[in-house]
Amino acid sequence: MKFWFITGSQFLYGEETLRQVEADSKEIVAGLKLPFPVEYKLTAKTNGEITDIIREANYDKECAGIITFCHTFSPSKMWINGFAALQKPWLHFHTQYNKSIPNEAIDMDYMNLHQSAHGDREHGFIGARMRMPRAVVAGYWKDPAVQEKIAEWQRAAIGALFSRSLKIVRFGDNMREVAVTEGDKVEAQIRMGWQVNTWAVGDLVKEMDRVTEQEIDALMQEYASLYSFDEKDTDAIRYQAREEIAIRRILDREGAKAFSNTFQDLYGMKQLPGLASQHLMSLGYGFGAEGDWKTAGMTAIIKAMYPDGQTSFMEDYTYDYEKELILGSHMLEVCPTIAAEKPRIEVHPLGIGGKDAPARLVFEGKAGKAKAISLIDAGGRLRLIVQDVCCEKPYQTMPNLPVARTMWRPEPSFLEGLECWIIAGGAHHTVLSYNITDRVVRDFARIMDLELVPINASTTAVSLERDLKLGDIIYGR
Repeated sequence: MKFWFITGSQFLYGEETLRQVEADSKEIVAGLKLPFPVEYKLTAKTNGEITDIIREANYDKECAGIITFCHTFSPSKMWINGFAALQKPWLHFHTQYNKSIPNEAIDMDYMNLHQSAHGDREHGFIGARMRMPRAVVAGYWKDPAVQEKIAEWQRAAIGALFSRSLKIVRFGDNMREVAVTEGDKVEAQIRMGWQVNTWAVGDLVKEMDRVTEQEIDALMQEYASLYSFDEKDTDAIRYQAREEIAIRRILDREGAKAFSNTFQDLYGMKQLPGLASQHLMSLGYGFGAEGDWKTAGMTAIIKAMYPDGQTSFMEDYTYDYEKELILGSHMLEVCPTIAAEKPRIEVHPLGIGGKDAPARLVFEGKAGKAKAISLIDAGGRLRLIVQDVCCEKPYQTMPNLPVARTMWRPEPSFLEGLECWIIAGGAHHTVLSYNITDRVVRDFARIMDLELVPINASTTAVSLERDLKLGDIIYGR
């Protein structure tokens, strides 16, 4: 994926100025050190040029968004038709070619050439006048901190583009009688672009029967290179490999990047997919347990934003009121990308689901600042709840709890953090990400037109309730 850089100008200042505008713009683009490439496209001078390039961006599958910069004064009425048609994310980069004002060199020619101080204000006005969802980054283009802001927007734009083509496979339905994992799949497709559909567990079992021993051998070698395990557990681990290969075949055949399942619907299967789901997550697939397709989708999106990051499906399991910590875990399915040390494959009875003891990865999560993210159906709209947390190494060994686990402290404090999460309607399933930042969250929510509910050090239960009431007014009940 790449981003298109469009410079705004006009014919008023002559061809020499336009040539310099193009040269400066290309130098700026070449100097941007970002996670995704930026390509200079043109210096736009007319309504027709702007409209044509934006239509081209809309239909280019590799274009993830546009970045605009007005080197000179670019009359904003020229941009109206193009912006009215824009379907890709937009970042308005408010910069200029030179960092400081040259005392000796500044004259009227210089002033005509370097006009972003007011050219971008004209440009900004039309974005505000048209109520355009856009990110604005101001600062000198060589400044690493400024470039990092653009990088964060890029990740949000990549997540939005990924979201709008995301397919999610549900093996079976939701866990019976659970409310928060339900939701309006039509609304999700309208708002997020997700195609959420169900595949029978019987279809998965048929695919498992087609997996060869040679395919399982190859995946077992991959497991051995990544994880440790006892030879006595080989048969159970090979069964997980069979499940993983079958699940991945169906996902890849359908062009899907996320899936869900439930322990209540495992007809024809011997084990609930544990290791299988964990390893697929480590490869970038999203996952949600008990049919939680919303958390599966958000896991996949954040993994697309940070392909080498630390992101996992997670669940709030139990509290330690004395230490003021939340134990985060799940029956089986926590992604090894968040592991502090090399994970170990173990086989233990599950105590739920009535199937054979499943193989799973056991490890402790890494310490560090992270975010717990929950996408819920708030009735008439989707709400994205994002809480700042600080993960810690579990202070107990918990020898009789053979699952992947971590502990964290929620912001703004333990008790108020719990209260705020409950007030906002946050789910028990979350996406735990050590990578995503406040700016990426805001940019993504703006692009996708989601109600964003942040819970952080400055949040109080009183302020949160007020903000939620304002959200009802803005988004409708």
